[in-house]
Order: sequence, then structure tokens, then C-alpha cells
Amino acid sequence: MSSTRPPLVLSAATLISNFDRFSVTPMLVLIAFGMQVPLASAVGAASGYFLAYGLMQPVWGMLSDRFGRIVVMRGTLLGAAAAGIASALAPNLVALVIARAIAGGCMGAIVPSSLTYVGDTVSPKLRQGALSDLMAASALGTALATAVGGVLASFLDWRLVFAIPALCAVLCAALIGRLPEPERAQVGGVRKHLTTVLTNRWALLVFGLVFVEGAVLLGILTFLPSALVHRGVDVAVAGLAAATYGVGVWVFSRVVKALGRRLAVWQLIAIGGSSMAVGYLVVMLRTDIAAVVVTALLLGGGWSFMHSSLQTWATSVVPEARGLAMALFASALFLGSATAAAAAGPFAESGSYALLFGAAATVAVPLLITAAACHRRYQSRTSPA
Repeated sequence: MSSTRPPLVLSAATLISNFDRFSVTPMLVLIAFGMQVPLASAVGAASGYFLAYGLMQPVWGMLSDRFGRIVVMRGTLLGAAAAGIASALAPNLVALVIARAIAGGCMGAIVPSSLTYVGDTVSPKLRQGALSDLMAASALGTALATAVGGVLASFLDWRLVFAIPALCAVLCAALIGRLPEPERAQVGGVRKHLTTVLTNRWALLVFGLVFVEGAVLLGILTFLPSALVHRGVDVAVAGLAAATYGVGVWVFSRVVKALGRRLAVWQLIAIGGSSMAVGYLVVMLRTDIAAVVVTALLLGGGWSFMHSSLQTWATSVVPEARGLAMALFASALFLGSATAAAAAGPFAESGSYALLFGAAATVAVPLLITAAACHRRYQSRTSPA
């Protein structure tokens, strides 16, 4: 394991995956208006994507452990490309939700497979820094999705935003095939493979923590642009304001990389959770462009500090089944976001955004306390004396 950072094409694939995942966020109102459906129904295009993204994670994890990371990523990128084109051509909401669910199911393989590739090729001491590089690519994809996606949807056509990552995915699939397949542990049958991960108490704990993180951060983050639009802000402007989340992730991922060797992981988790809680308190008390920008930046910091720490933790708990472990980790994350997005839809429809953001701030506090305390205990038990 001599690598110190992920290959550039993996960063590009991660960027594309995040662009595709976040591009719907600033477009929900436009989709609802264009297809003449309620906003709560249009949210299905987002929650369906999240749900499929989460449910397919174990499948891709087991397949990548058995057949290889590169094979899985190439195939799913091509599948996501086809679903992206279908999304752009969807004649009604039902067709759009189905196409987005397929796209989510395929794109769901990219980030966990990339993380697993890093876990396979980068030593544990350097791994959090390498994962921070992938996080920076994710941040750029998020920022482009919410900023460029919102502008394109507002001034041209929201359908174009689904076509762009589809075309990029085809190119990325061709380039990713040039990467060497890393060595990986031999796996047994499906039952033994699942049992290895699902009987590990630390793995189950990390999955539970990231489920709550996905609900608190990603699920409710989806409604930041909608909250501004509800206040009369233009869709493009709302998208640009929320896009500062990606800027926050990119900036703070560089900070995490610098502090990773100085602070304990539990301290990084505590900083990230505190940033999330404060961010949601800001936008709960005041919902305007300035408040959303501040909140988005703070949520970017929360993601960079807490999520990169949980990612690094997840790569080490079950090294003999790392692909499945990372897939279940990502599955828990996006199942959490899908659950929160679906549950929050009716509240957004009624304009109860302060209630949503206040609930997210409240849940962030026990999350950070539990995650920090448990990692400190994990470190004390697994570190050599």
C-alpha cells in the first residue's frame, strides 16, 4: 500500500456521483411547477434516488469484494448514464421518479467503491488524508450541482441538469478501466460474508451513527433552497446560496487533512457535530440568503470533520470484508437521508421550515456526544498498548 492519495479518475467519478445526487435539490420547485404536481410529490424524485442509493449498497459491496472494485464501478457508471438520459426525457413524474431511482441505485456504487479502493491501497496512517481528498471532490460536485444546476434549471431547462452527469459518466467509465485492480481478501459465500460484518458490534455502531448523520445533515440539507424559495427568493439564487455547502466541505476538508495528525478522531467528530448543530440553529432563527450561506458553510464543516472521521473508522472495523462494510456504511447514510427527506416533505409543503431545522439541531447534539464518546472507547480498546 504505497499510495498517498486517490487516483484522479476516482475523484472525478466521486464528483460526478455527487453532482447527480445533489442536482435535484435546487430543482424541486421547478419540477413540481413544470409537471404540475405538488411539491411534496416532486420530493419523490429526491427521496426515491436516496432510497435506491441506500438499498443497493450491500449488493455493490458484495460484488466488489468478489469481482473487483473497477468492474463494479465501470458497469454502474454506464447504468447511471442510461438512467440519466431517461430522467432528462421523462414525460411525467412517475417516469422521472423511476429513472431517478435507477440512477441512484447505480450511482450508489461509486462513492463506497472509491472509498474501498482507498482503503485497499492507502496505509491506515495516511488514509484520513486520502479520504479528505475524495471529500474535496465530493464537495466540488455538490457545489456545482447546487450552483450550476440551479442556474441551468432556472434559465434553460431542468432536464439538461440530468443529462450532464450522464454524459460525464460514460467518459469516466472508459477512463476508470485503466486503473489497476487492488489486492483484496478472499471472500466466502454470501451468508458468511454478511455474517462477518453484521456480527461486528463496532461496525453496527458506525452504521447506526452514520444513519442518524445522514438524516440530520443530508436529509434536511435538501430543503435549504426550498426554504428560500418559500420566502420568495429566485430558484437560481437559492441554489447559489445553498451551494456554499460545497465550498464549506472543500475548505474544511483541507483543514481536517491538516489537523488529522494533531487531534484525536473523537475531537474531530465533536467539532463536526457542534458545527452542524450551530448551523441549523442559525437558519431556524432566521431564514434568508445570508443565514442560509452561513448555515451551508457550517454544515460543510460538520460533514468534513464528522463524516471523514466516520469514514476512516468504517474502513478499519472489518478489513477482511471492507467492500461490504463500506457499502453498508453508505447505505445507512443514504437510508437516513431518504427517511428524513420523505418525512420532512409534508412539513416543507406547509412551510414549517423552522420546525425542520430546529429538530435537526436538536438531534445533532446527542449524535456528536455518542459518536465522540464511542470512538474514544474504540480507540482505547484497539490501539496497541
